[in-house]
Amino acid sequence: MDSRDTAPDSWELEEDAEAPAAAAGLPTAFAALNVNAKPFVPNVNAPVFVPSFLQASAVEMPPSDGAPDPVASMEVAETAGVQSPLENGGTEADMTTEEETWEQKEEPGGDGGGGGQEDPGAGGACEEGSARKEDEEMMEEEEEEMPVPKVAPAPPNAPKKEHVNVVFIGHVDAGKSTIGGQIMYLTGMVDKRTLEKYEREAKEKNRETWYLSWALDTNQEERDKGKTVEVGRAYFETEKKHFTILDAPGHKSFVPNMIGGASQADLAVLVISARKGEFETGFEKGGQTREHAMLAKTAGVKHLIVLINKMDDPTVNWSLERYEECKEKLVPFLKKVGFNPKKDIHFMPCSGLTGANLKDPVTECPWYTALPFIAHLDSLPNFTRSNDGPVRLPIVDKYKDMGTVILGKLESGSISKAQQLIMMPNRHTVEVLSLLSDDVETDDATPGENLKLRLKGIEEEEILPGFILCSPDNLCHSGRTFDAQIVIIEHKSIICPGYNAVLHIHTCIEEVQITAKPSPSVKC
Repeated sequence: MDSRDTAPDSWELEEDAEAPAAAAGLPTAFAALNVNAKPFVPNVNAPVFVPSFLQASAVEMPPSDGAPDPVASMEVAETAGVQSPLENGGTEADMTTEEETWEQKEEPGGDGGGGGQEDPGAGGACEEGSARKEDEEMMEEEEEEMPVPKVAPAPPNAPKKEHVNVVFIGHVDAGKSTIGGQIMYLTGMVDKRTLEKYEREAKEKNRETWYLSWALDTNQEERDKGKTVEVGRAYFETEKKHFTILDAPGHKSFVPNMIGGASQADLAVLVISARKGEFETGFEKGGQTREHAMLAKTAGVKHLIVLINKMDDPTVNWSLERYEECKEKLVPFLKKVGFNPKKDIHFMPCSGLTGANLKDPVTECPWYTALPFIAHLDSLPNFTRSNDGPVRLPIVDKYKDMGTVILGKLESGSISKAQQLIMMPNRHTVEVLSLLSDDVETDDATPGENLKLRLKGIEEEEILPGFILCSPDNLCHSGRTFDAQIVIIEHKSIICPGYNAVLHIHTCIEEVQITAKPSPSVKC
């Protein structure tokens, strides 16, 4: 490192140390000056300055029609013939010679037979091409970093579309995130350039088939492992409805996160892999297909769409026999869980990777004649909402961002800006400063909307997931005792007094301990 680039211990010492060297170099510097040079006088009638490499280009590249351009020829001739006086007595010719000599020193190994001398025209063309390439790359990067397109806010007087929260559940690697990313692309929420960027990045990591899932799996850990950890959130709109996608993790280690996503859902999409071996792994003992279906029903989900994915796989090839085989195994179990096969369950084949039967009908599957997935969602009857009921908003998450921000789904009632609410169970009075419904700012919200609220009157540390925002005139009940139906799906050890567990009630998560043995009348 040059000592001049660092700060000295003492500026006075530094100046004293350099002063002799500077004084010694002054005579040499003055001797190099041309004291007899003429004073600079600007020539207003001088021709327009044309760099040397442009002169060469103009001379070597005549117009395409074969006739020389008289204006260009005149300018080049005038520029070459007139040597404008420059400062310190130099001329443009001298400057050109100096520049060529400098280029020769900089590029000693030039092409051609001119003794290693580089053609100034070629050098200029290379520099121009390089600059153009850099500009194109910068423009491409800026376009790739464009944010995901958002749904344009509706006009003020337009009626709000019904909000429907859809949770994608199922065994790990069934294709939940891929289907979610494909839906976002088909509905215009992710543009083609962004998807191509994801595809390039996934290909660099040898994960070519994962690029669609990256629209929802934004965490680097999720992208590296190919497994969803947190509940991914996205949204899209159809002609009649506004849908919020909740992409739940499928790995058994992240079941608590899946429960949090299912607790906010109006509708569940159970994704099944039709690939040979994968369906059996997910449905049999130890798989998450059974557990996810039961947890969704326990969380209050009443409607279930079963997407039999990967029908384009070579082991399946849109086989009706394989489709019916998966369906016959699933229906008895789902009926046992509590879903009505005729009213609550709808089966359909699809391919998340190709988008087949998600938006448009698939030609490879003539035996399926019902609506595609997105059209089927749009045709569902409206859900029963309590618009005039008391405000109930269970809190899913909270964080600090210019104040206290909470996330949750409005279950009943309506919320507007500047409204006074009560946070239960600690009975804090809060004021709503702003509302965002799926990242779009709004003045009021209705039941079913996934909201971000910025609150005044409470700190982030005073809120826990599971707390509920309520109307001041109609608070929710709080208590320590409640009745519950316990179903043990699978457990290796013995459950007895002193057993520690984690209790999930809606969005509330609490560590508990069993203190008494269950009554013999309870069926486990």
